[in-house]
Amino acid sequence: MTACEMCESDTDNRYLCERDTVALARRLDELPVVYSEVAECLVPRGRGWGDIVSTRGAAGPRSPLDEDVLDTVNMTRAGEVMHLWRVDVQRVRWPQHAAPPPAGLAADCRWLAMELTWVAMHYPAVGDLAREVRELEAQARTVVGDPVPRRQRLGVCIAVTNDQGAVCGAVLSRLPGDPVRCQWCGTAYRTEQDLLLLQHYQPRESA
Repeated sequence: MTACEMCESDTDNRYLCERDTVALARRLDELPVVYSEVAECLVPRGRGWGDIVSTRGAAGPRSPLDEDVLDTVNMTRAGEVMHLWRVDVQRVRWPQHAAPPPAGLAADCRWLAMELTWVAMHYPAVGDLAREVRELEAQARTVVGDPVPRRQRLGVCIAVTNDQGAVCGAVLSRLPGDPVRCQWCGTAYRTEQDLLLLQHYQPRESA
């Protein structure tokens, strides 16, 4: 009898049972989407419009973002982890092949998903793979919510952030029903008047 590397149930000579294989397939499909949501939540607008200057890197209030989160929960790190798994699976299945070049999180997840039937039956480290994918997903969901919510994009922050009149310019978004607060400079838009001013001073799209 062979036990599943995740739940220890009988797997009929597979390393991963059918239920955990399906769960891993779902996570591989969703992981790039979740990390795209992470990027939208954590990465501010890099520059302003016209004569408005972004204050990122300038003197002024410290960013409210947790830099440890930025360091550990981001698409670059997730992509690196998943590429290492792709390299190892290919090494075991096709040892005569050279290691694949970096292809990005979505491509590596898609490749692993396509090989999942073989992986579940023949790859001894599949339990570690499944646990690490589950952990990456869980870390991302601590940022974007669980399940992944559809954020409402409201425009860009119009708060003046220093004595020179520089405007924040970070993208404003919120979950439905949540208060409007800039995740970059911390400005809150609480009243109806605040929201009207926010709408009025949005940059106009170029014709």
